[in-house]
Amino acid sequence: MKNRVSLLAPLALSLALSGCAAAAGSTGDAPPAASPAASVETPNAGHAGHHGTDPAAPQAGPAAPSEAAKMVCGDEPMDRLTTILSLKQKPHTVSNWANSTFTCTYHLPEGALTISVQEAPDQAKARTYFDAMQALATGVTPIEGLANLGFPAYETAAGSAVFQKDNFVLKVDASALPAAVGPDALSRNALAYQLSTTILACWVEHH
Repeated sequence: MKNRVSLLAPLALSLALSGCAAAAGSTGDAPPAASPAASVETPNAGHAGHHGTDPAAPQAGPAAPSEAAKMVCGDEPMDRLTTILSLKQKPHTVSNWANSTFTCTYHLPEGALTISVQEAPDQAKARTYFDAMQALATGVTPIEGLANLGFPAYETAAGSAVFQKDNFVLKVDASALPAAVGPDALSRNALAYQLSTTILACWVEHH
């Protein structure tokens, strides 16, 4: 909790000063539609994305990912990740759209980091999905107080952070990485939290 709270000031600064590259679009209701699977790779991508069917996922949602959802594969989390880990070049990414979920996988030297956004038809269904995810997860600790930024949130012992905002459920999964990453030996949970707040800052800015 101490690591998370210490990051609130930089987050507030980013809300005031940062310019997110893509327009967030609406984070409110989306018209129900079938969600055919679609995979999109970045120009230098060479691996397929992975996202399995989740029985808890809403069965109706947008036909394509919103601009807000696609921000998880955008410049802000990419730059943040590159800075935190002191990478010499930006990591290769692969994005995928399936089952109303946009997934971006960052291929790092230490392993894969996956960020996903489940888009529900409305906020109530997103909360139902969030609650189901939390109930099914193991090693769950709620993120409370100032650290959750006013949103339902939890983290897992394996290294994931999950937030629900409007009709979105954001999950940053660092569980495939080593226990400590980067020159500052950041924990998986701290990394997942920092990337989550970076994305949430963009969503709040463009809401």
